[in-house]
Amino acid sequence: MAGGSRAPSSEPTVLLPELRSLLASGRARLIDVRSREEAAAGTIPGALNIPVSELETALRMEPAAFKALYSTEKPKLEDENLIFFCQKGRRGFQAIQLAQGLGYKGARSYEGAYSEWFQKEG
Repeated sequence: MAGGSRAPSSEPTVLLPELRSLLASGRARLIDVRSREEAAAGTIPGALNIPVSELETALRMEPAAFKALYSTEKPKLEDENLIFFCQKGRRGFQAIQLAQGLGYKGARSYEGAYSEWFQKEG
């Protein structure tokens, strides 16, 4: 397991048990920041795929343009659980830093990433 050296304010993470309960209660917005090929091979149910390379552009879009492109509502700046994940964790951290920089206060990263989800849930 990772050590406790991370500052919670700069890299807020969510662990699998909390992720399960947020998903079960419909209180999480999940964004898969892996490539389209990776997401097409399998993702967490309900996740929206926005590769990290286009995330900044997506989060800067007008809501109508976002909806036209991704067929879902654009996350709001005040959304509490905007959870990003990738395969192992690195791109997920890039994603929260980027989202926080754009003012998304509830941006979090699923620490176990898809590799853990696939192992435990797949």
